[in-house]
This record gives sequence, C-alpha cells and structure tokens, in this order.
Amino acid sequence: MDKIRFGIIGVGNIGTVHARYLLAGTVKEAQLTAVCDIDEKKHDAIRQIVGDNVDIFSNARDMLRSGLIDAVIVATPHYDHPSLSILAMQNGIHTLCEKPAGVYTAQVQEMNACARECDVVFGIMYNQRPNPLYQKVKDLIDSGELGDIRRSNWIITNWYRSQSYYNSGGWRATWKGEGGGVLLNQDPHQLDIWQWLVGMPIRLRAFCQFGKHRQIEVEDEVTAYAEYANGATGVFITTVAETPGTNRLEIAGTRGKVVVEEGRLRFWRLRESEDAFNARWQNGFGEPECWEVTIPVAAECSEHHVITTNFCAAVLRGEPLIAPGLEGIRGLTLSNAMHFSTWTDGWVDLPFDEQRFKHLLDERIAASVEKQVESRTLDASGTW
Repeated sequence: MDKIRFGIIGVGNIGTVHARYLLAGTVKEAQLTAVCDIDEKKHDAIRQIVGDNVDIFSNARDMLRSGLIDAVIVATPHYDHPSLSILAMQNGIHTLCEKPAGVYTAQVQEMNACARECDVVFGIMYNQRPNPLYQKVKDLIDSGELGDIRRSNWIITNWYRSQSYYNSGGWRATWKGEGGGVLLNQDPHQLDIWQWLVGMPIRLRAFCQFGKHRQIEVEDEVTAYAEYANGATGVFITTVAETPGTNRLEIAGTRGKVVVEEGRLRFWRLRESEDAFNARWQNGFGEPECWEVTIPVAAECSEHHVITTNFCAAVLRGEPLIAPGLEGIRGLTLSNAMHFSTWTDGWVDLPFDEQRFKHLLDERIAASVEKQVESRTLDASGTW
C-alpha cells in the first residue's frame, strides 16, 4: 500500500477543510475515497465539494465496512468523537480524531481502552504540536535550558467568534450539543500544548463565565490558576469576545524565561541559575546576569495537513505520531476540571471525581435549550 484511502465522518466546517486538502493532493500518501454525513439534505452540496469519484454515505457504519477506506478522520460534533472512533477502530480502521477527544473524560477513557486493544493507528488532530515555535520551547524545557519550571502564563484571547458563528448550528455552544464553549471548541490546542510543555497540575481553581458576552449557554470567558507538584504555578486566560486578541505564552524557570507571541520566540538565559545566585549573593539589591539569546526557529506551521501527513507515515512506516490519540485526554482533563471548579466554586484536585463531574454535566444537558436556527457550513480555512 503506497497511499492511505481516507474517509471523513462529518462534512461540516472542519470536515470540509480536511476534504479540500486531501482532494488537492497536499498529503502525498493520502487519497480521499469516501465521506459520511447524516444530513442527507447536505449531500448535493457535498458532492459539489468532493466531485464524482468520492462515495457519499449517510451512515458511518456503512462507510467503515464498505472496504473503500483504510483510515478515517472523525470530524463530527464533540459528543460523537469517542463512539465513532471506537466504531472505526473496532472495524480495523486507522483513526484520526478531531479535537477535543470527547466532552468528558469518562467517555474518552473508553475510547483509549479500545485503542489499546485494537491493532490500528490512533491519532488526534492537535495541529499546534508541529508548530516550530512550540517544538523549540519543548526542546528548551526538556534539555534543561530553562531549568526547573516555576511559572507559566497563557493569555489566549484571539479566538474571536461573533454571535453569527454560534447561530450557524443548533448544536453549537449548548451543553446538549457541544458540551462546552471556548474550552471545548477553541482551546483544546492550547490546553494540550500547555500540559505537553509544563506537565499536568495537581490542582486548579477556575472562574468560567457562561454567556457573558454572547447569547450562549456555555463559557465564553475563563480565568484559571493551576498548581504543580514541584511548586510551580500557572495561569490560563481565554475568551471569544475580545478584539484585538492576544496569544502570549510565557514560561519562567530557574535558568531563564521564554515568551512566544506574534509568531516569535524570545529567550532570556541567566548566566547562573536563580537558585545559585540567591544562595551566594550577599549585597541585597542585584540579580543574575541575563542574556537575550537569539534562537533560530523555522517558519510557523500549524496546518491540519501536517498532522495527517505524519499520521500516514505512522500507518505506512511505523513512524512515531506527533499527536497520539491516547494523549487527547490530558487537555480534556484540564477543561473538565475548569468547569468542575466553577460549578462547585472551589479547588479541584487532579485526578478529579469523574462520576460527580458527569452528574453536574448531565444536569446542564437536561436544562439545555434547543436552538431553532438553520445550520450553515462556514468557511473554516485559515483557522486552527
């Protein structure tokens, strides 16, 4: 096999993005052979996108068992990610799941258990992991250049979404249809990168604002504070209602500080560690000598096709995945914990009580209001 035959489940905003780069041949070792969308009213429009050589299904099981595909991209609303991924893997189909891995960790635990049992490749569409900026930050941390991490701050407020975005689908921004707001829809990338770089906290306290700036049920603004086993702290701030927005990641360690902002990485390196300086310095005022070091970083790249290209290499040649599907639960754990902290108005220790979280989520699902809107597929090209 020299090409992976792909199917896509869910041809909405992001499913269309995947279809277009596959049809354009951007991923040399991939070919789009089938798509599936349960809304048969959309099939004529889908045909205009995929052409005559791609089969269209309305039932995922039928596509998975058709013999037309070797791999599938799951691009449906969030609640269905685990169940459809499990169905695909059980049918021997290599599975690439869109973010988030699911809505609540208990369902993702089931998906991960299935992945461990099935002889297939399982990846998740964390397309920020290949970004050279974050790759370089991870290298600085893993190599010890930053020393011991003491603090991380991420302000990610450039996820601007207007009310018209939320009105484009009845499932959007509802507890019943989406299971969350900015944390579940936009921020899975940053939550994943955050834990990928500095690890998982042992507890956090969050303040989520629900429908503060938009007519939605779920969170549109969040501030969270995290604590780590080594004594480090972290702050995560996000919203969909701020423009111009900011995307600034700052990580401070005992040997320096790194900042990623506006497509640029800046690194300040201490000549000696803060610990060592503090132990020897006797003159009151003063601080370690510090140099701003220029670090070469390749051009920023966070396109979806990079993850799909790597996924094909994993299937065909066993190359390691950039974003293994089993790791999708970590970022979701953070978003669940932020909701949990807000709902209970207190600190949440990790791991948290998954059953109690699910009970509180179910209460909100039961009270969720059905939105009467006409669903539209929006142009998501150029988004993360």
